[in-house]
Amino acid sequence: MLKHFSTHIILSVLLVFFFSSQSQKVQAQSDVDWLTWEEAVEKSKVEKKKIFVDIYTDWCGWCKKMTRMTFNDPVIANYLNRNFYPVKFNGESKETIEFKEKEYKFIKSGRRGYHELAAWLMRGKMGYPTVVFLDEEFKIIQPIPGFLPSEKFEPIMTYFGGGHYKKTPWELYQKKYNNSRKKDAIPAND
Repeated sequence: MLKHFSTHIILSVLLVFFFSSQSQKVQAQSDVDWLTWEEAVEKSKVEKKKIFVDIYTDWCGWCKKMTRMTFNDPVIANYLNRNFYPVKFNGESKETIEFKEKEYKFIKSGRRGYHELAAWLMRGKMGYPTVVFLDEEFKIIQPIPGFLPSEKFEPIMTYFGGGHYKKTPWELYQKKYNNSRKKDAIPAND
């Protein structure tokens, strides 16, 4: 009886350890390797990749929800890490950023203010969260305002990440898109 009990305890401990380590592996794979704007610019000098920017503010509840629900999804995080330089940028940052021989600064406006780089990336339509896709030369492809759950964000991300936006209208791509959760694969880059 005692031998059976100790075997049961050992198995229980092993199972807890196994599932704990599996959970840590999934968590490690679900982290986006966020960069600063400056880090993305520097990395781009060595290897060209598209840029993905998540523009947020500290007070924005929907921004926090998108980080928790969308960017922590392992499929989303892995795709962003492989196909983009992902940047997390505070739209109210007080830091001056020099980019393409221009200085972008914080502008005090109303109770808060905004960063000029955020305004440029969002084409002047200030709303949080906003995600922005840029090409390898830092030209804006498309800003997309508002909260996006992972199932809506995934086809958008692959549309721009795979270069499909260059030759396929969004409506057609969206109709043909095979959800990776059904097929266990995201459409490959062209």
